[in-house]
Amino acid sequence: MQKLFLIRHGKPAAVWGEADEDPGLDDAGRVQAEAARDFLLSLPEDQRPLRVVSSPLRRCRETAAPTAEALGVTIEIDPGVGEIPTPKALTAEARPAWLREAFQGRWADIQGDLDYEDWRRRAAASLLPRGRTAVFSHYVAINAVMSLLAGDERVLVFRPDHASITILATDGGELVLVEAGREASTGVL
Repeated sequence: MQKLFLIRHGKPAAVWGEADEDPGLDDAGRVQAEAARDFLLSLPEDQRPLRVVSSPLRRCRETAAPTAEALGVTIEIDPGVGEIPTPKALTAEARPAWLREAFQGRWADIQGDLDYEDWRRRAAASLLPRGRTAVFSHYVAINAVMSLLAGDERVLVFRPDHASITILATDGGELVLVEAGREASTGVL
């Protein structure tokens, strides 16, 4: 099995519910992105990622950029590792309350336009062919993967800190947790 690195984006310049729906990183987030790069480059050469994949959102792309540049690769954009889709009828202002409610329950209980259990399975499945890859993603998407691997139906099972690196392993058919990344001392809630 090959290692895969699932990395939460660095600290954004704005949080969900604020005016900017696609914020980049703030100064702390840029430092966190460089620390993630430094960790990945410190690995033995035969374990370093060969590819860099990112959610389409700016905070993930900016977190991925130092790693991609250091490895000399182009960032591959994959919506499959993106943020949880918000129901179409929901306003940006209503998204924080919707997320807070989702965090309290199970994947099957999330109200919206799609089957969120299926979204969770697809997020995890998108990682299967990605051995030796650094994947830059989001809090909820990482929880989708972690809850599936743990066999836990709750939405919130893990509180990945900004730029937290969770190490998984894959053989293309199975995904295994090797080591959970650093958890935040404060939650998204």
